[in-house]
Amino acid sequence: MSEQSNPGEFSTPAVRPAISTESQESATGRKTPMFEAIHSGRYERKSRIRTIQERTKRALICYICGPAASIERDDAVFFVDLLHSVDKDANVDLMLHTGGGDIDAAEKLISLVRSRIGQKGHLRVVVPDYAKSAGTLMALGADLIVMSDASELGPIDPQITLDDGRGNRIRHSVLSYLDAYQEHAGALRKNPADAVAHVMLSKLDPATVKVFEAVKKRSLLFAENQLKFGMFRFKSGNYTRIASALMDAERWQTHGQMIGWEAAQGIELLVEYMDPMSDGWQDYWRLYCHQRLAIKDGGKLFESEQVSLIEGGAE
Repeated sequence: MSEQSNPGEFSTPAVRPAISTESQESATGRKTPMFEAIHSGRYERKSRIRTIQERTKRALICYICGPAASIERDDAVFFVDLLHSVDKDANVDLMLHTGGGDIDAAEKLISLVRSRIGQKGHLRVVVPDYAKSAGTLMALGADLIVMSDASELGPIDPQITLDDGRGNRIRHSVLSYLDAYQEHAGALRKNPADAVAHVMLSKLDPATVKVFEAVKKRSLLFAENQLKFGMFRFKSGNYTRIASALMDAERWQTHGQMIGWEAAQGIELLVEYMDPMSDGWQDYWRLYCHQRLAIKDGGKLFESEQVSLIEGGAE
């Protein structure tokens, strides 16, 4: 589905182009007026991508999620298309905007990018707005994170949705659940007659505690490996301390709390700050604004100079 000589924009992998290839270009090889008008937004975005690449001398690929979209396994198919024309050992910018999603899918996506550029390539993750939760974990796999005043990362404390036994789907903070278990278990060890501890522990499932402990360990290990083989592959750094800082529930009291560029630098992440009014950042921001408006809330945009794919519906 990557763009060839007769590009078409897709809403899902299985949907055919809205206009047949015969009507896209005239006999002279130029796009027909209506086709060009329909896809004018994409041509504008691709022009901006080319401008950025000429300035940075780096390939730019973009993964932009609507607010109701999340990182999923199926995104890997689109990432393969994004990377199709990226040279081995190339220097790459990944513009990333996502609220998070499947941690296993996030690992696969960033692994695809790192594998493509190899050991000699340099990867920057550009965060125009936010890359939260599993998006933050993806960003840790970069050699450098590019941020400005509007940019934010987020805590990597895992969130899991479980059935409460009455048909309701309840979202749980893994860390809060484990902290509650430890607190009430500790109170009961001190005072076996503690009625409150008995009641509260009865609401916490020991099997769920085991699962959540494994999920917590998984998230920490993912973060450490991303830092070790990405951001700090050629530099020294305390992977465990940085990963633990990103999972510090006392410092980041809500899962959606903002970790701006200064806070990110404060926990020793390698972050390049760009002035919001600089020409370089304005290029990224204006491109992002066009891309964000091109998708619905539940949609995703996968875009580069050669590829423009929309999954989940266009504007």
